[in-house]
Amino acid sequence: MLPMLLFIAVVLGLFLRKLTPDERIQLVHKTLALTRTAIALARRFATSTPVGCEDFDAALRVRTRRTVVAPVLLIAWVTLYVVMLFRGSGLDGEQLLLHWGGSVGPRTTNGEWWRLLTAMFVHWGLLHLIADVVGLAQVGRLTERLVGPTTFAFVFVAAGLISGLRELSVHPVAVSAGASGGVFGVYGLLIATGAWGWVWRSPLTIPVAVLKRCCPAAVVFLIYHLAAEGFTESMTWGTIVGLACGAILAFGIDEHKPPVRWLCTSMAATLAIIVVFAAPLRGMADVTREMGAVIELERRTAAAYDAEVVHFRRGHQSAEALADIAAGIESDVRATRASLSAIMNVPAQQQTIVNDALEYLRLREESWHLRAEGLRKGRLQTLQRADRVESDAKRLFEGVEKLKSGKVEE
Repeated sequence: MLPMLLFIAVVLGLFLRKLTPDERIQLVHKTLALTRTAIALARRFATSTPVGCEDFDAALRVRTRRTVVAPVLLIAWVTLYVVMLFRGSGLDGEQLLLHWGGSVGPRTTNGEWWRLLTAMFVHWGLLHLIADVVGLAQVGRLTERLVGPTTFAFVFVAAGLISGLRELSVHPVAVSAGASGGVFGVYGLLIATGAWGWVWRSPLTIPVAVLKRCCPAAVVFLIYHLAAEGFTESMTWGTIVGLACGAILAFGIDEHKPPVRWLCTSMAATLAIIVVFAAPLRGMADVTREMGAVIELERRTAAAYDAEVVHFRRGHQSAEALADIAAGIESDVRATRASLSAIMNVPAQQQTIVNDALEYLRLREESWHLRAEGLRKGRLQTLQRADRVESDAKRLFEGVEKLKSGKVEE
């Protein structure tokens, strides 16, 4: 994103250089005028009442005079995105998201549960941010006024946390970021609230004209997430949580906001659900470090042995000494294999690379054993067999390297 901004700045600078001073002044005045017009139109659209909805708007203002939570969320998203953009610490992509609070199974489930919450405030890019802002701005303002800021905040956080946990269980090694789970929860809450309003008609029953006004933003939000992510767990579970909370908390919404006792009960139930969801995920293994150790071991030992082979061929090293070096490497490989075998709770997406690495280590251990034996006994046939086993191990090693640099760190 930063290179794109720099490119736009350079192009704009070159364009301005071609203008005369008077043309630049006129351009500034026109830009300011267009900006003021756009702001005025956006404000008028956001605050104006559709024809025939005056009673509903008046009832909303009596119910909740000002919205607090939705604007705070929008400001927090935009502010954090700008900070991430200009203070990325030299990171990009998934590493940048993780640095600022994105969620990924091996880190979140090993004592960093707070990432489930912070992941709701970081975004993959500008389009992701715009989609979430557009999706929440209007619908969030309407829903918060209907149910009150406390209920609105509770449902948003509950939907985000539960959908984040569900996403974590299905895609444990994929980095999760964005507020789509919470926003879909707000949508579910609005649907349930609107349904209760239509059952018991009152001035707070949502008019069709108001819903029509919310549709374009909701469609933009939905299309973006379907196109960028497909049908995800966040959509399903966020909406389910919103609908379930709305079915309980929005009962009697025509007369009053959700009672405090209902809200407290819902919070307790949600906390219990989160604990039940999170318990099986605790201590999820992160094999990235172990894969790095396997790769480093191969490179280090192979380079060290090749250097000793050069001395052996020059007559500066005996076959027995070279065999001792091979035996020592065999011991290191055996220890690394035992360490990797002891890892428990490996995510399914990482199990393939673990199995490949274990098989590579088994073959490599066998090849070093054969090499040491062949050198000590002077058996060329044993050394040739060691070469064949090593060749098989190296093919697996290449796969481990590719997976390590790609899928394992997703």
